Amino acid sequence: MDVLIFLAPALVASLVLTGILAYLGVHIVERGVIFVDLALAQIAALGASMAVLLGVDMHGAEAYWISLTFTLLGAVFFSVVRSRDSRIPQEAIIGITYAVASAAAILVMSQAVGETEHLREMLVGNILVVSWEEVGTTAILCAAVGAFHYRFRRKFLLLSANPKEAEVQGLSLPWWDFLFYASFGVVVTSAVAIAGVLLVFCYLIVPSVGAMLFAKTMGRRLAIGWGMGTLVSALGIYLSLEMDLPTGAAIVCTFGAVLVLMAVARVLFLRKAC
Repeated sequence: MDVLIFLAPALVASLVLTGILAYLGVHIVERGVIFVDLALAQIAALGASMAVLLGVDMHGAEAYWISLTFTLLGAVFFSVVRSRDSRIPQEAIIGITYAVASAAAILVMSQAVGETEHLREMLVGNILVVSWEEVGTTAILCAAVGAFHYRFRRKFLLLSANPKEAEVQGLSLPWWDFLFYASFGVVVTSAVAIAGVLLVFCYLIVPSVGAMLFAKTMGRRLAIGWGMGTLVSALGIYLSLEMDLPTGAAIVCTFGAVLVLMAVARVLFLRKAC
């Protein structure tokens, strides 16, 4: 019972993150900008690094707003640079942004003596020590973003699946891209503070990719993604506790292992079906 009480905040936090990030991940995969979440997460981490350098508590409200400001600037940048006619792929720009943000975070943290642990925490996170207050704040934030996306779900789905048709219908791609990336950035900023960059990337992409192995429609992909994220989170947290492993890294590796098993299961299932 004591173990369950200890794990409860981390388990609830993983459910909250799975709920919103698995949904956003479906959009990211549809858009074909797989690493935009990693780039925005790293930009959020850069903002947190700046907060640490300025002497701000990394887990305080002030650090969150600094990190969010950096993330929203990234959202503006990605919404502006999107161009289907450009000779430079958007994914290349996203990759460069991620590399620069990562290097900048390392440079910033190198000036904060004795803060290397914060850099590691931003990368792999430590969801096991999340507080109920952080869980509650994140849940409210994710619920608000989820409501916003539900309200404009038709526009966001059209922009992700068929941007040309969205333009024909008169939608402003830069404006709606900004709204998508901004709302996405708000979630990522909070998620990175709890789970770290790598785990946020896994919550966004792996459930969506795993769901695509077995489903084509949005509803079924979400159902599979949410189920996968929930089970993997619980298993990863349990393994980290039992084997005394870093929680974020344990969940990330568990995601990878389960995705491989799902891919194998799909191959076996298709063979039997044939």
